Amino acid sequence: RWLFNQAVCTLYAFCGVLFGLCSLTSLTVLSAVCCLKVCYPAYGRCWVLLLCVWAYALMFAAAPLAEWGSYGPEPYGTACCITWKASSREATLYILALFVFCYLLPCLLILVSYSLILWTVRVSRRAVRQH
Repeated sequence: RWLFNQAVCTLYAFCGVLFGLCSLTSLTVLSAVCCLKVCYPAYGRCWVLLLCVWAYALMFAAAPLAEWGSYGPEPYGTACCITWKASSREATLYILALFVFCYLLPCLLILVSYSLILWTVRVSRRAVRQH
């Protein structure tokens, strides 16, 4: 069972969501930057994207602290995370927003980025062979 109080549970879940979203968002941004560098090499530095990654993750991780969704013990009670059983309309919308903006959209962007990289490499290889 969870050995600590609700405040520690909330902090634990917040950190888990924040760092998890930072990880997935960083991979998404990395794939987009690689795509820009390979497919459109004229683009400059993209260091400001790192701040955007943290802001994006912080926005979704802090939402349950602002009563949009909630944090609580997992079903087995040994750790804490997002309360996936939606008890209200707002909680359902939060879970849906997480699914769309923190899972589907990043996965789609990663897929598109690497597909564009593969397409660019294939076109470049054909051009080199023909030359």
